[in-house]
Amino acid sequence: MFTAIDVSTSGLVAQRARINTIAGNLANLSTTHNELGETKPYQPRYVTFQTDSSVGGAQGTAGVRVDSVEISNADPVWKYQPGHPDAIKQGEHEGYVAYPSIDMTMEMVDAIEASRAYEANLGVIQVSKSINAQSLKIVA
Repeated sequence: MFTAIDVSTSGLVAQRARINTIAGNLANLSTTHNELGETKPYQPRYVTFQTDSSVGGAQGTAGVRVDSVEISNADPVWKYQPGHPDAIKQGEHEGYVAYPSIDMTMEMVDAIEASRAYEANLGVIQVSKSINAQSLKIVA
C-alpha cells in the first residue's frame, strides 16, 4: 500500500546525499591544500546511485540508494599567482597554484537537477498520501 511512498523516500535520501556532495564541492572551489596542510587541491566528489530492489513492490518498482561517493582524479587547474602562499616554489609549475578542477556552472546545474528531483519525490509522496486518505474515506 505504501510502495510509492517508500520508493520516493529512497529518492529523497539519495538526492539529499547528492545535494550535500555538490555543496561540499562548491564550498571547496578555492581550496588549495588538504586537511593535513599539504599543498594539494581539493578533489571533487560525485555520488553514484544504484537501484535498491529491497524497496519497491511486486510491480517491478524499485527504490534507489547511494552506491558510493567517488573522488575525481581530474588534473588540477593551474593559475599563475606567484605571491600566493600555496604557489609552487620550484620546478615546472613554479609560481603556479593548483586549484580544484570544479566547474561551478556544472555544479549549479547538477544542484538544480537534484533539487527538482527532490521536489518531484516530495510531490509523489503528497499525492500518495492523498490517495491513501481518500481510499480510507471510501472504505470507512
